[in-house]
Amino acid sequence: MSDESTDTGERGDTFGVGIRVTEAELRVVVRVPSDIDAGWTDPESFQALIERRLWEELDREETLRAVASTTEPGETAMLGSVTLRPDGSVVGSSLEAPS
Repeated sequence: MSDESTDTGERGDTFGVGIRVTEAELRVVVRVPSDIDAGWTDPESFQALIERRLWEELDREETLRAVASTTEPGETAMLGSVTLRPDGSVVGSSLEAPS
């Protein structure tokens, strides 16, 4: 999902979502846009919102299993994006587990 608008307050900010694979763990990672809305004051807040949305849309166990079997340590499996407004409302998302 792409947000071409310069008025991010109305349309929201689009964050990339992936799973980083290491030798020891799988970790949710969030890619933050360079022109993020000034309304985001707490990075942990939007990361938690994005992670919650991720697991609402995708089956956690199935997704993590797919990532572990298709992604080498040191790589990140990108799952898509989530668009949020600074008030926490979800504008949209496009998430898919690797196949």
